[in-house]
Amino acid sequence: MKYTVVGAGAMGLRYGILLQENAGVPVDFVEPTQASLDKIHEQGDKVWKSRDHKDRHEIKINIFSPEEYEGNPDVWIFFMKQMQLQDTLDRLSPKFKPGQTALGAMNGMGHIEKLQKYFDDEHIIGGTAMIATVLNDYGDVDFMGGESMGSSVYANLTEKPSTVMDKIQEDFKAAHLNPSYTENFMGTLLTKVFFNAVENSIATMFQSRMGQLMAYDNFLEGIARPLINEAYDAAEAEGITLIETRDEMVKQVDYVSNIGNPLHFPSMYQDFVKGRPTEVDYINGWIADLADKNGVNAPNQHLVTNFVHLAESMREFTPPVNKLAPDYKGN
Repeated sequence: MKYTVVGAGAMGLRYGILLQENAGVPVDFVEPTQASLDKIHEQGDKVWKSRDHKDRHEIKINIFSPEEYEGNPDVWIFFMKQMQLQDTLDRLSPKFKPGQTALGAMNGMGHIEKLQKYFDDEHIIGGTAMIATVLNDYGDVDFMGGESMGSSVYANLTEKPSTVMDKIQEDFKAAHLNPSYTENFMGTLLTKVFFNAVENSIATMFQSRMGQLMAYDNFLEGIARPLINEAYDAAEAEGITLIETRDEMVKQVDYVSNIGNPLHFPSMYQDFVKGRPTEVDYINGWIADLADKNGVNAPNQHLVTNFVHLAESMREFTPPVNKLAPDYKGN
């Protein structure tokens, strides 16, 4: 199948490059951010790829603005920031054709309802990716971890099998995206959202690597579990069953922090230190709203949402240190 990746950020580049290089399938990129598009064009339509800060080399890609793109993919893969998606969809809407599939594997919640305005439910796939990736700069991506590290999970909005899903699983497996399939759509998406509500938000507030959070010996039970419990309470009140239990979620936070990606700075931190808005409203804020809707108490989710926004405001007075910068010498 042919894929068009919308958003040439960290995860968009990783998916597209892996599909292109490992699975050998045709891939186009659509980049709505003009500065990023300009930078990649200046590089001769090439992007820099590293793995764990090593073996930096250029890879040729096909990349276009939304307005100039004329391709006809089988699957559109959306890797936008939640707050940027609607504008991008509006710009791309004349390009969408009947029968095409939209796959959204973005952080947070809010994108599925937007995709439903342009694609029918039978052609919408939701996904989550536990794959650590860093965007050093526009057109410069760093894959964290070994070739087959990380995993991804996908579900059809219809919660029924499909030929397209079978083909995607085949291509993603060849790309080393380690895919799996479920028939629990919301449970699949919220599993990543609830994880991010702990790791992304807390690491961003304290400008830390995931593994450094574990320096506090009560992090799992004193911070992670209360946030996870509130999220699960809200989901259960809504009638949603996740694909992991509460205890499994705590164990996942433990594993990723200590073993999986202890040196990784989450994507929310990457936005934070570069002065961009974070997606906290689409993660902790979304959970807090779900809890409020169902009469469930979620004071920790509300507090974390406000704390992250406070940290954003404090950048004016105490600019954060970009620990991902090439010249940073600290921990």
